[in-house]
Amino acid sequence: MIEILEKPAAGPVIRLHNADNVVIARSNVEIGAKLGDGLTCRSQVPSGHKIAARAIKQGEPILKYNVTIGFAAADIAPGTFVHSHNMEFREFDRDYAYAQDYRPVQLLPESERATFMGIVRANGQIATRNYIGVLSTVNCSATVVHKIAEWFTPERLAEFPNVDGVVAFAHGTGCGMEMTGEPMDLLRRTMAGYALHANLAGALVVGLGCERNQVSKLFKEQGLEPSSRLRSFVMQDEGGTAKTIAAGVAAVKEMLPEANRVSRTRVPAGHIMVGLQCGGSDGFSSITANPALGAAMDILVRHGGTAILSETPEIYGVEHTLTRRARSREVGERLIARIRWWKDEYTVGRDTQINGVVSPGNQTGGLANIFEKSLGSSMKGGTGPLMEVYRYAEPVKQKGLVFMDTPGFDPVSATGQIAGGANVIMFTTGRGSMFGAKPVPSVKLATNTPMYNRLKDDMDINCGGILDGTATMQQMGQEIFELLLRVVSGEKTRSEVLGLGDHEFVPWNIGVTG
Repeated sequence: MIEILEKPAAGPVIRLHNADNVVIARSNVEIGAKLGDGLTCRSQVPSGHKIAARAIKQGEPILKYNVTIGFAAADIAPGTFVHSHNMEFREFDRDYAYAQDYRPVQLLPESERATFMGIVRANGQIATRNYIGVLSTVNCSATVVHKIAEWFTPERLAEFPNVDGVVAFAHGTGCGMEMTGEPMDLLRRTMAGYALHANLAGALVVGLGCERNQVSKLFKEQGLEPSSRLRSFVMQDEGGTAKTIAAGVAAVKEMLPEANRVSRTRVPAGHIMVGLQCGGSDGFSSITANPALGAAMDILVRHGGTAILSETPEIYGVEHTLTRRARSREVGERLIARIRWWKDEYTVGRDTQINGVVSPGNQTGGLANIFEKSLGSSMKGGTGPLMEVYRYAEPVKQKGLVFMDTPGFDPVSATGQIAGGANVIMFTTGRGSMFGAKPVPSVKLATNTPMYNRLKDDMDINCGGILDGTATMQQMGQEIFELLLRVVSGEKTRSEVLGLGDHEFVPWNIGVTG
């Protein structure tokens, strides 16, 4: 298990583990700066980046948190700036030690578990928000679903104060794709996961009529039953664009009175299912926001809740830290099977993140390669046991820390988590990602104080206090958990205030377009 600092020591650089051969610049460091322990900086080093703490020979592993994040591409002198220019990305052996470190979660007694104010649906589902959704089966009906949703302006919804909005879920596929197999199965289970999501009081499904992803097939294969809260329209049967929009608007009008007849009641925190995301990361992500979010998830899991770790490319290189904590060998092997599919089939010969190079924003933020990004990304799940592994958009039934196979691209990853049942997204960022994901609230966690102060309109909480010395890791974890309880009880997040989330429904298109 990775040993996480409770509170970094003061000074110009941060040492994360005694065995590390690099330290992290707390702020911009100039040439000649004295860094402590007899170390003098030989380069200008940006905030959040790495500095050699001792001489590192060519080919020697670069260690951060005593975890290999790359190898020295040349001899590196003490005090030298260490980044992608003098680090080599290559494979290395990792011991998966399946279930070797598994320890069951020590759940709190039910009488001591937290609660929140949720919306209880007739079928027993617990909602954190109350929307009506309009879904397109194919890109050809995307305009129609947007027009239906756009008709319901805040003024027209004013008499339904308990309805959070009418939102369109359109996408760019549904035709010109494989008729059978995983690509179509994935799209349909994603759509079904949204149509049946607890946060939707009602849903319309709109198709064109001649597409491959037929409305009738979608309903049959996913076990969707038409009802007063789940209706469908086919444009070619309704008489075209204008008539379908009119029919859809009329259908939503019929749903609104019932959707508005809800109230929040106190329910156990075990009904909270968090989709964990990070994007626009920096060198502080693994020191502040990600492990702090992990600390909050450890608390949530003890209260009976669920945390969904995802972004398969962004655990690559540290996947052995998860397999060791798996509840069984079979669970660990399912995780490695997904990684091998990515490496051996899906991304062979492609310039993708899992094959080494991270985005320019991550590079600028201090992350040299995917191993280094994964080191921080994996911390969001906390320190508890890995209980299950799911394919993209599969319904999540297991409590505790689970993993869902998704890409690292945030809208695609979050779409899968929400389809699986996540009723809130918690999103860390060091660069300042702007994100929302209707129909669930999205909480944004900043890794450092300067970025938080610059982007306060978009950020919900500043984890930079850990770096600044004003908070410990556990204090920040508790603060995040308390914010989570308020948000799922109805407190609006910054992304909700700004209206983000209307265009972040992006099912994973893994198939051939033809």
